[in-house]
Amino acid sequence: MAARILQDRMTYWLGYLQGWASSTLPRSPSAAYGLLVSKATSLISLPLPLLSVLAIPFVGGSSTTVNLVIFYLTWTALITSYGPLSVEIGGTLLVRLVCFLVPALACLAFDCALPKLSQGIKAHGKRQLPLSLGRDKILEISGVAIFNVLLSVAVQGALELFATRVMHTRSLLRVSAAVPLPWNLAKDVLKGLLLRGILRYTIHRYVLHTIESQLSGWHLRWQHSIRIPFSVVAAYDHPVNYLLSQWLPVFLPAYLFRFHVLAWHILLAVASLEELFVYSGYAVLPSGIVLPGMARRTEAHFDSVSQRKIGNFGHLGLLDFVCGTSCNHESDVVDDVEAEAKKHRLPQRASGAIQGAIDGLRGNVHDGNATAGAHRSGANAEDDEDWAADQDADESITSQTRQRRSGRKNAGKR
Repeated sequence: MAARILQDRMTYWLGYLQGWASSTLPRSPSAAYGLLVSKATSLISLPLPLLSVLAIPFVGGSSTTVNLVIFYLTWTALITSYGPLSVEIGGTLLVRLVCFLVPALACLAFDCALPKLSQGIKAHGKRQLPLSLGRDKILEISGVAIFNVLLSVAVQGALELFATRVMHTRSLLRVSAAVPLPWNLAKDVLKGLLLRGILRYTIHRYVLHTIESQLSGWHLRWQHSIRIPFSVVAAYDHPVNYLLSQWLPVFLPAYLFRFHVLAWHILLAVASLEELFVYSGYAVLPSGIVLPGMARRTEAHFDSVSQRKIGNFGHLGLLDFVCGTSCNHESDVVDDVEAEAKKHRLPQRASGAIQGAIDGLRGNVHDGNATAGAHRSGANAEDDEDWAADQDADESITSQTRQRRSGRKNAGKR
């Protein structure tokens, strides 16, 4: 009976897939070529409206209300013109290109074209230049990184097609003309970053380093064949490892909570910029507290692999601090915050601000006392003058009395 039910279900799904393929897939090479060209054209033309959507809140002298209205109208037109799937996948590709791949390749070209200038802003100087790897290795790293980035976008698109076209369910991410409130966007992004950090730490520590498997072997032979990281190395790993350790921790929270596509693009942009800066090796970074510490911990992780004392599995360092997996003689996130506070003299500034507030309160009290004293002195000025006049009069009377008394005594003596 069970075998009969299983056979019926297999027959049903086989017939369904055949019907879907006959109605969706091209039947001739010319039809396949036309479909490919149309999809490529739509993806090429998609970034311009997306860039205009992202640029509206930051350009122009219009008020915030007008910018929001224009943003909403542009976003609605974008969804209507291109469709949900094209907006999601095209936006994902655009974010990865703009926020990671193109800047990472530009940094690599800068390091190779101007090594003397580049080593001046590298944290480890000449030792961190990629030229020491050789031309063939640099081309291999760049090619694998480009392939992995495009592969992650293709996998996301394939999952969306499978969910909507094959399984006839709702899309994995929420794509709608209604724009979420800024607070909801910020909440989703923070939630995604938190889960991404936990997932990435767990996968990186246990799957790629602790448990001996094919995945850990690939990770050591691919990414950790590079001793000193630079930006492109963030995407240089075996494709399976890259999807598991870099793409999945970002996409899984968005899928589980079904983020709006705008929240997904913002989350992906933050994660892409983090990879770009943390692996860059540059000593000059936009943030003064977080990013330099994350970059140092990433470099220490690569050094610990070569020394076979592996640590620093997370970028932020908080989970390493809690779980005790920080590298020896390497500052953790608490040390970074304390060092930054000392650098900017935050304790002295805080105590100075408190003392200034106390002095201000005391100054107000003194000013009040002085004002009251002035009022009292003004009110009693006439009384003081009268009192002085009375004193003078009394003294004159007393002196006259004494003179009279002395005169009487002298007259008596005569």
